[in-house]
Amino acid sequence: MTDDELFKDITILSLEQAIVVPYFTYKMVLEGAKVIRIENPERHDPNRLVGENILNEYGMNTYYLTINSGKKAITLNLKKDEGKQLLYELIKKLNVDIFVTNQLPKNYKKLGIDYETLKSIKQDIIWIGVTGFGPDSNEGAYDPILQARSGLMDVTGEPDGPPEVLGIPLPDMGSSEMVYGLTMKALYKRAITGEGSKIDFSMFESSVSWHAINIPMVATFKKKITRRGNTHEFFAPVSVYKTKDGYIYIAVGNNRQWEDFVKLPGFEVLDKPEYKLNEGRIKDVKNLNKEIEKITAKYTTDELINMLRKIVVPASKINTIKDVLKDEYLKGKFIETVDEKSMLKITLCPPGHNTDFLDKTKRKLTFPPRLGEHNLEIYHNLLGLSENDIKNLKEKKVI
Repeated sequence: MTDDELFKDITILSLEQAIVVPYFTYKMVLEGAKVIRIENPERHDPNRLVGENILNEYGMNTYYLTINSGKKAITLNLKKDEGKQLLYELIKKLNVDIFVTNQLPKNYKKLGIDYETLKSIKQDIIWIGVTGFGPDSNEGAYDPILQARSGLMDVTGEPDGPPEVLGIPLPDMGSSEMVYGLTMKALYKRAITGEGSKIDFSMFESSVSWHAINIPMVATFKKKITRRGNTHEFFAPVSVYKTKDGYIYIAVGNNRQWEDFVKLPGFEVLDKPEYKLNEGRIKDVKNLNKEIEKITAKYTTDELINMLRKIVVPASKINTIKDVLKDEYLKGKFIETVDEKSMLKITLCPPGHNTDFLDKTKRKLTFPPRLGEHNLEIYHNLLGLSENDIKNLKEKKVI
């Protein structure tokens, strides 16, 4: 088996909505796994209606189109007994490896998707429940709420300004990344022991875990950690500075870099004994940053970047997302998906790490599925239901 085929026999059933689980299953698609997303025919993923309706189709808005390529989609009403039975048949017929959901825990048994029930259907199933605050809580949790409660907002923004949300939904995306890692662990465990796993995942705990430095600093060393704007709590100079034509972020991370930094033309005036060590620079960081900006304002951003690269001091222009699309290091890394119906081509984000499956597919994925798009394929071709059976199930709102 070649590396691009490692996940070709892994099948995931996902009762998913919003971002956290859809992004996880999307990452599994990029590895070559088969993902079938399950949605209630009447109360589907609300993200289908977020953003512009660029295709003029119900349930295919732009926000939904971003992280659902490469999947199949079926509708199934698990509140009905017939729906539950169809789910159990699917698990057996598809030989499902992973079942994942971000339903509230109170719905697990009501919908017949709790670990004990699904384990009785397939002994070695890997069951994943992603919740806001763990399996003992039914508290709702949108990403900004988790940012607020976890303290992420308190450390984001200007020192004299209000707390701010991050520019990306880190509790959602970060949780997806962690669930991905736990899934790899569960698959390894199953490979060597033959046993399945139950994974109860708390997005809140995931969000707090990003405070790996802040928590010890506050809990043990009694340091106050709060918003610092563009500067760094422990290193200086690290900040955004005005240039002749925009802004630049400069990060001097050690004393050796500082020694080279103050040898640059115009920066020699900063070569003072009190700034020789990082501790001295941190103590006077406000004045230091003002003095640096007086100098950077005389150069263009590109001039500064060229100077700083020569002495290996990290620096960057503050790119827009449009700029990022043109970055030389991302050439050939973006993913594409094309809708055969409308011929709309969507550029998707690079995966963060390359996969052999993406190389094999030349970085092209099938278009995000319409609501229930694969009902006939799954229920008729796989389960053997007649077209009349499927029609009756639709009329009874089971699918």
